[in-house]
Amino acid sequence: MITGIGHLAFTVGNMEESIHFYCDILGFKKAFELNNDKGEPWIVYIKVTEGQFIELFYGGQARPETPSGMIGYSHLCLTVDDIDMVADSLKEKGIILDAEPKQGTDLNYQCWAKDPDGNRIEFMQMSPDSLQAKS
Repeated sequence: MITGIGHLAFTVGNMEESIHFYCDILGFKKAFELNNDKGEPWIVYIKVTEGQFIELFYGGQARPETPSGMIGYSHLCLTVDDIDMVADSLKEKGIILDAEPKQGTDLNYQCWAKDPDGNRIEFMQMSPDSLQAKS
């Protein structure tokens, strides 16, 4: 039986920038690192919450173009307690929001930003009246 989502993985262009973003800006913790068979740095695990991680792989060299209507990965959604507080904190730390906090069609509150490699991140404050809460 499936019990949850264990991790999301990104290949990053600059590991230090990505660790800074996910740990220093978003407040997650670096959990551990793995080396490959040659003893070279391979993956850094960032702990989001108990049993949930973001894997950061070394070695990214080029960003793929993202044509409109592309099939596949779209974004990472992180739930938050206070959307306005998170938005203000991100901006104070120099992160440019792609979208300011607003209520979405599903009745949750959300704002958007990108990580250092341009991956889209939605920050969402769940509303008790939302479709997700009622499902």
